[in-house]
Amino acid sequence: MTLPRDLIAASSTPVVLSILNEGESYGYEIIQKVKSLSDSQMLWADGMLYPILHRLEKKGFIQSFWGVAETGRKRKYYRLKPAGLSELSQQRENWRKVNSILDSFENNN
Repeated sequence: MTLPRDLIAASSTPVVLSILNEGESYGYEIIQKVKSLSDSQMLWADGMLYPILHRLEKKGFIQSFWGVAETGRKRKYYRLKPAGLSELSQQRENWRKVNSILDSFENNN
């Protein structure tokens, strides 16, 4: 079972920033990490990821650069910038607040 699309979309920024906080990565690898870390509950396609990456780069949160893969092919990599680390911290705090609110409803019943 996969998570609802709206929840996947809402969590895309903190998920991408969290992955890049672990080190530079490229599109396909990011998609595979999301799939693996979520036990296949979050399935992303290229068409979803690349607009997110472009938006995050435009906002100054990440930086792209061309590198060479082990196979010798050129590949576009992404890395977190200091502003992205700050945004990740804010995103995590926002998610903690939402989680706390949801938990408080459960505890009231």
